[in-house]
Amino acid sequence: MTGIAPAPFTADDYRARMERAVQAADDAGLAGLLVAPGPDLVWLTGYAPPADTERLTLLVLTPGRDPVLVVPTLEAPDAVKAAGASALTLRDWTDGTDPYAITADLLDGDGRFGISDNTWAMHLLGLQKALPDTSYASLTEALPMLRAVKDAAEVDLLAAAGAAADAAFEEIRTMPFAGRRECEVGADLADLLRRFGHSRVDFTIVGSGPNGANPHHEMGDRVIEHGDMVVLDFGGLKDGYGSDTTRTVHVGEPTDEERRVHDIVREAQEAGFRAVRPGVACQEVDRAARAVIEEAGYGAYFIHRTGHGIGVTTHEPPYLVEGEEQPLVPGMCFSVEPGIYLPGRFGVRIEDIVTVTEDGGRRLNNTTREMVTVD
Repeated sequence: MTGIAPAPFTADDYRARMERAVQAADDAGLAGLLVAPGPDLVWLTGYAPPADTERLTLLVLTPGRDPVLVVPTLEAPDAVKAAGASALTLRDWTDGTDPYAITADLLDGDGRFGISDNTWAMHLLGLQKALPDTSYASLTEALPMLRAVKDAAEVDLLAAAGAAADAAFEEIRTMPFAGRRECEVGADLADLLRRFGHSRVDFTIVGSGPNGANPHHEMGDRVIEHGDMVVLDFGGLKDGYGSDTTRTVHVGEPTDEERRVHDIVREAQEAGFRAVRPGVACQEVDRAARAVIEEAGYGAYFIHRTGHGIGVTTHEPPYLVEGEEQPLVPGMCFSVEPGIYLPGRFGVRIEDIVTVTEDGGRRLNNTTREMVTVD
């Protein structure tokens, strides 16, 4: 991902995000935030420099000072085109100079700073050498909710990404499954996501038969057979925001047991969705979905959390898992995706992206959650 973020965000939007981030850092007792290339930088500025560059690019946010983007001189022409560029000052550096000394001049010498999780180790070590009395905390640790609450425009983009993923599912279900390899169906899913507007496909999981019992199965050359349950989990980025949905289909008519397990997962997913409302702790959504599966006798076969946040990445806070007491807030967006996985036999997962509203939740995926049979 290189370049700038898409509309509808303006310089004022990015300025407000940076101000919000500085205030959150101050409230958390941090001296400031240091943001390297990655999703946090895109969200805060609209700028996505080359992900594989070894040259230091770093957004410096500190209370009482204007935001500064430290950027290599040869990449500055692209940085100034970003939608949020007018809301910050660019400080460029040329090869042969010390970017860490330049950054150090922008910071207090003994503070504790939040730093984005994907900062290269050599850059963190360079900062520590230039400022030996500073300390650092990852943004996920220090400010896990920084990007969690979406505004209306962000929710609209997530809804559009969800609708595109739904369209991909509606088309893939009309295609043949039996006699084809998992990787062939996965390639079709990726093509469909792109056809319906995705610029990036992050994953296409196709778990057929016993492979469906592995939640993150790497699709391979297994030939899908008549009588297989097939887990389809797919998503990526459309206009800078993520999709992620799962449906489980069956090749031909399912057995009574397969239908029963699918119904249990569907009921669990519905229970998790109905638990979504402002003020409820994230763990309560997990508990609601898990209780259905445990009551049906399959608790040992639900082996992952119920959900994860989504936004400019397909996995981010909040996480819907036991022990997470963060209350839900309108604008949060996350998956609700319980599953049952029977080793050596089959698996079932059903996943929607849900956003918290003022009085409950709204699904951003709207394809049927009933059992779907395919050829």
